[in-house]
Amino acid sequence: MITRRTFLVTGAAGTAALLAAYWGHRATSTPADHPIDRASASSVIAAIAPIMLDGALPEASLDRERAVSATVQRVDAALIALSLPTQHELAQMFALLTWAPARLAVTGLSRPWPESRPEAVREALAGLRDSPLALKRSAYAALHQLVLGAWYAGEEAWTRIGYPGPPSLAS
Repeated sequence: MITRRTFLVTGAAGTAALLAAYWGHRATSTPADHPIDRASASSVIAAIAPIMLDGALPEASLDRERAVSATVQRVDAALIALSLPTQHELAQMFALLTWAPARLAVTGLSRPWPESRPEAVREALAGLRDSPLALKRSAYAALHQLVLGAWYAGEEAWTRIGYPGPPSLAS
């Protein structure tokens, strides 16, 4: 049976560990004018884009890599253009998805996103999408919108879906 003293000591130690982890992670975070760690965000997007765009990407591996790279670049450009409050929210999401203990707890991925097998990434995304927790579903929705919006903003996607592009405004 657990004693009151053991319960209090364990609670205090756990709180101290969480605070140390929070402050340690906060000390390495990015400045307030650009809150998103773009390298970390890009690594997550590069890992999930091929999964989310499965069936839409070109089959040839070189063309596929170029398309994923272009999508990652467009997501990066979109992140910079978002309002500062939205950037802060996304920075928190990407911090959770890239910090090893949080990534393991939230997605079940024990390895960083770029090192994870595609099947593991697919399962992690399905877990976010189908979670009973609204916060996880919101994270999935944000990732989904970023990736699909960036993909369909590119001309290479237009040709694949038969879209001729926007009409010319020149007379």
